[in-house]
Amino acid sequence: MGRSRELEIVGPKGIIELVTSVNQVVRLYNRFPISIREVKPGQSIRDVEYDVRVGAAQHGIPCVAYAIQEKPRPGKFDPAKARRLRVPEGPMWKDLQSGRSVKIGRRRISSRLVLGPTRRGVKITYAVDTRPCASVIRLASESDLLIHDSCFAESASRKAKEYGHSTASEAAGVAKKSKSRMLALYHISAMYEDATPLLAEARKVFRRSILPRDMETVPVVA
Repeated sequence: MGRSRELEIVGPKGIIELVTSVNQVVRLYNRFPISIREVKPGQSIRDVEYDVRVGAAQHGIPCVAYAIQEKPRPGKFDPAKARRLRVPEGPMWKDLQSGRSVKIGRRRISSRLVLGPTRRGVKITYAVDTRPCASVIRLASESDLLIHDSCFAESASRKAKEYGHSTASEAAGVAKKSKSRMLALYHISAMYEDATPLLAEARKVFRRSILPRDMETVPVVA
């Protein structure tokens, strides 16, 4: 793959043993360092560009869900204001767009003079292998995208409960209660060759439900 920087793997208790065991059996021969970190509900992981909150999922065995919150972004750049301040187009505009000040001769131009109000970052919640539960609803509060276990149709609701999964309509209920803006149905059971009926069930509860295909790119905006 040509990767050289470290890969950090985060998961619930047991993830270190799992990855180590797999590596011993199949010999990954990775050319980059791997660090593995166990987390539990209530913890947060802080990065330069985003924070990750860990919440409890309900699956019968230890399982967690994640809310990825992008840090606040600089406000929208106003080219007209930059021109009025006689800031030349090019690298200086890029610096201002990134929230950095620039210097022109003896003048220091603050990015605040050309940027609008700070914008909220995108929030994505990932909750698969779970029943609908209060902890995931809290974690997913006001997500721009909720990716939720949608293993079964409503006709198989008893099987969903038995195996610790959710129906598509139950996932839609979580999206509605958490005031998420979009729901992606995920972890569909292989028993469904055509999952569009599950999407129809979800949309009866939460209109902005989607059924992504493998490798599909889904635009997400705050």
